[in-house]
Amino acid sequence: MERERFGLEWTVGHSGSPDEEPAVRVPAKVPGAVQLDWAAAEGWPPYYEGTNYEDYEWMEDRFWSCRTVLDAPALSGDQRLFFVCMGVDYRFEVRLDGVKLHEQEGMFTPFELDLTEELVPGSKLDIVVFPAPRRPGAERGRAEASQSCKPAVGYGWDWHPRLIPLGIWDEAFLEVRPALHIRRAETVCRLPVPQEGRPLQADVCLRAVLSQPGGLLRWLVRDPAGELVAERTLRAETGDVELRLALDNPALWWPNGHGEPALYTSEALLLGEDGQALDRSVSRFGARSVRLVMHEGAWDEPSSFPKSRSDPPIMLEINGRRLFAKGTNWVPPDIFPGTLDKGRYEELLEMARDAHMNLIRSWGGGIVNKEVFFDLCDEKGLLVWQEFPLACNDYEATPDYMNVLDRESRSIIERLRSHACLALWCGGNELFNGWSGMTDQSPALRLLNRNCFDLDPETPFLPTSPVTGMGHGHYVFRDVSTGDEVFQLMHAASCTAYTEFGIPSPAGVEQLTAFLPAEELYPPRRGGAWEAHHAFGAWEEDTWLCEGLIEHYFGPHRTLEELVERGQLLQSEGYKCVYEEARRQKPKCSMALNWCFNEAWPAAANNSLVCWPAVPKPALAAVKQSCRPVLASARIPKFSWREGEWFEPQLWMLSDSPEPVPAVRLTAYLVIGGRRHALLDWTCPELEANGNAPGPTIRFRLPFADTGGRMRLVLEVEGHSEWNSSYTLLLKPGEDGPRRQGLNL
Repeated sequence: MERERFGLEWTVGHSGSPDEEPAVRVPAKVPGAVQLDWAAAEGWPPYYEGTNYEDYEWMEDRFWSCRTVLDAPALSGDQRLFFVCMGVDYRFEVRLDGVKLHEQEGMFTPFELDLTEELVPGSKLDIVVFPAPRRPGAERGRAEASQSCKPAVGYGWDWHPRLIPLGIWDEAFLEVRPALHIRRAETVCRLPVPQEGRPLQADVCLRAVLSQPGGLLRWLVRDPAGELVAERTLRAETGDVELRLALDNPALWWPNGHGEPALYTSEALLLGEDGQALDRSVSRFGARSVRLVMHEGAWDEPSSFPKSRSDPPIMLEINGRRLFAKGTNWVPPDIFPGTLDKGRYEELLEMARDAHMNLIRSWGGGIVNKEVFFDLCDEKGLLVWQEFPLACNDYEATPDYMNVLDRESRSIIERLRSHACLALWCGGNELFNGWSGMTDQSPALRLLNRNCFDLDPETPFLPTSPVTGMGHGHYVFRDVSTGDEVFQLMHAASCTAYTEFGIPSPAGVEQLTAFLPAEELYPPRRGGAWEAHHAFGAWEEDTWLCEGLIEHYFGPHRTLEELVERGQLLQSEGYKCVYEEARRQKPKCSMALNWCFNEAWPAAANNSLVCWPAVPKPALAAVKQSCRPVLASARIPKFSWREGEWFEPQLWMLSDSPEPVPAVRLTAYLVIGGRRHALLDWTCPELEANGNAPGPTIRFRLPFADTGGRMRLVLEVEGHSEWNSSYTLLLKPGEDGPRRQGLNL
């Protein structure tokens, strides 16, 4: 019954035209990237060290021939032999002994070829990969990707060097199957929005495409505990088969923090006329409903004439429960996505889950991740906001581009729509902004909306992020043009969702030492490796290192360790502020997603919470504290304080728990120079599910103490230490100089 799969050995070489035989071939790793294969064969140092990546740029203009020599396995009876490939990046032709069998543009559409009648021992199968697509006349950079479905990030970004991967980026293998087999099987579960007092029933559908009519299709459904709960059998009179069943009172799939992500198992068995099992397909599904809904009070705005439309819905409702989405923006975890595997994905996703996140925005400038990414998100209860590969460009609707976008988007939708984790589709990143110039009338976005509705009508669709009401930015701790810190910027903001915001910091000392040349390591300076790894000149001003900003608060640094610790402190406290302030702004605000979670390569400084490849910064622990379902919180007016000032934070209790929170007693105190200053006690009333409570504002005149310039605000909740919080702030001498130790003005 089991299919038999055979791995392949590959070589790769490059040439100046698609029909020219490469002068040299070297061993290739599949899945992978041609650049890595060539560099390994030549003995090059790692691309991520120093400015070595610059040596790879010529490869984007070459034709690359990936070759495997096929020795056909012995076939018995009516068995068939297929070549299966899950993805080639980006435009390519497939040839068998020089004869073209397939051609394609697009890396997200898999293909398979029946070689049973074509193959002879020693046949050579070539996948000829064309040069990276570039829009004629486009300026160097991401605009070169604006007439293709190639992820734009590889053309260079403020956190990613120009390094455009090419090659076989997903699994490729030979597979022996019976002549009568399951070509494709998909299980889709539709759940109506649960309503109190009504019985809950999920509609589950198995759609299977067979290689030919015939045989019996037996469908088995097992619950999350592995118990058989339903079985159906149908004689396959046609190649397209559909079976349906109803699940009464199903175990629901819930996002992280709201319940268990319950998964059912669906098994399709194809039986011959003699009852012998010929083929099978196994998948998992979750019973859950998903909607984007208007927040409370949204229809009341605008409140006066002349009126425009109200802000569009962005609040997630899962299984009838409205939730606050705490999450992050996910970028490709590697410049070369062919290197990504389950272990790499799982390490990062576990960090996100453990930080109490429940929504991953898969950013449109990068790849649509491999299947195992979505399997893991299903398991861990991580909702996925999936964008199509459009970002920060005006994607003109030329016939060739629209044809590729149509095919690629349909392939993406059909592959992902059955995953419980899929929360919403989005056309792409920042397409309605001046640097992109698209609108909701742009044909590319109308096509994507149509395809999503035709193929997955139950899943919400957004044309882009942000749309009216939502916010992107700011991306720094302090806006140097206005002097406003993140504390003031967030307090003054009023968005329905903060779907991008960032606070930068340098990478850890150990990471910096690994990829920066020793002679350039300290002090940081423009040019060379620090700038190549996006510490300087990456975006505005001195981003992303923000060395001047760090010195503004702490004065000159004397060591690399000191610089890193100070920068990472600003990032940690800045991210605490944004996540907690966004939560305070419920119910209008329903999302907080930082930019960004991970990195595609080792950045010397970045907004990321996790350094490449999977090393958490201290800010991840800070975000974990601010994303706890229940916590004591403080709205703090600013970061840097002076002796003699009135310290005036406001106390809050925050909850996005699905359960009510009992009344509690909260104590606030300030630690300065090892001395504890009592500030305030507050009894917070009971909180309803997913509810907050504002508390009193502290007024305390700051004393002088030789603290090294820091103080710590601590909030303790009686009987619930897991809800305690703390914040590190600066305390400096007054304008007229140091005061006497212990003087409380």
